Amino acid sequence: MSAVRRPLVPLVLLLAAGVACREPAGPGSQPLLETLPRALTAGERQTIAASNDFSLALFRAVNARRAGENVVISPFSASVALGMTMNGADGATLDAMQRTLGVAGRPLAEVNAAYRDLTRLLLELDSSVELRSASSIWYRQGVPFEPAFLETSRTMFGADVRAADFDDQDGTLRAINGWASERTNGKIQTVLETIRRDEVMFLLNALYFRGAWRTQFDPARTRPAPFRLADGSVREVPTMSREKARLRVGASDGVEVGELAYGRGAFVMTILLPPPGGSADALVASLTPARWEQLLATLAERELDLQLPKFRLEYEDEWKDVLTTLGMGVAFDDAAADFGRLSPLGRDMFLTFVKQNVFIDVNEQGTEAAAVTTVGVGLTSLPPSFRVDRPFVFAIRERLSGAVLFVGKVATL
Repeated sequence: MSAVRRPLVPLVLLLAAGVACREPAGPGSQPLLETLPRALTAGERQTIAASNDFSLALFRAVNARRAGENVVISPFSASVALGMTMNGADGATLDAMQRTLGVAGRPLAEVNAAYRDLTRLLLELDSSVELRSASSIWYRQGVPFEPAFLETSRTMFGADVRAADFDDQDGTLRAINGWASERTNGKIQTVLETIRRDEVMFLLNALYFRGAWRTQFDPARTRPAPFRLADGSVREVPTMSREKARLRVGASDGVEVGELAYGRGAFVMTILLPPPGGSADALVASLTPARWEQLLATLAERELDLQLPKFRLEYEDEWKDVLTTLGMGVAFDDAAADFGRLSPLGRDMFLTFVKQNVFIDVNEQGTEAAAVTTVGVGLTSLPPSFRVDRPFVFAIRERLSGAVLFVGKVATL
């Protein structure tokens, strides 16, 4: 699936000298957060590093298929949904998922605890920013799943685990889509449109963020301004501006970096501008973890003029091919996948899809963003439905000897 095209365009940051001007107040009067409320454990530091590596690899892989298009993903939501799913994998499938998520060789219990504790830390870090993360699992009634997997999902990922009548497709879709809509403040209303006959479980993570700029933009100063597209054409787009703004900026090898803070400064929007004449796609392709850290290391506070387009994007994409490229293909292979820790039938289970829906709105007040990552699990040996809904013949017999005791036909009821 491709991105929903919108008239507004991706991010740009324009910097120049300016004069003093009064700007609308944001949460800037609140104390700036300078440190975390507690030290990170070694496991948490490893998990953050692994998550960032996965984030950049996923972004590069997704963007490689979307050259010249708007792209927005939530690596955090994807990591949580896949991390939860990983607890059901075994053998080579578990190894592949651990390598893809960057946690190879680490005990699952340690990784799960790091996911749990880091999520709690982020959600409680800045009360002036609204950040919510929620997970859920929906499984087909009558299909057995390992109690240990379901309990780990509840306790470590906070998942709401529900059995559902997948044969009542309309009802189940309403419930799943309603859950996603409620957890994203109505920004993502549909994550599933159909349930395949072989699908037996859906694992979801919803992430919602709403943050006011630490110093907000004055809507009266928003004006159309030129924005140059990759093909050299120019269009006028609504552009916000602040004069003599204090923000962290930097540059390396022609790439400019700017950082705008939300709330008390723990959460920020980091913006990267390719060199003049360069392309955003080439910049994304270059974003290895080392390059990312190199760019962030150049940031320092300065007083500059700031121009930033308003934009609103909606994006939807399926990632089977992307995650296969990243090394997780075995999980989608109905002949090779092993989800033995998910279900007694796990050797016959595989991932049918991984998809993400994303919404983001950047305006004068701040940013509202939402994402839902959905993982589908299928069962290769699920029998076709047997519905007695027309005239039929029946027999009552003794199975071992073959003796037929009664035989009949029902033509009408």
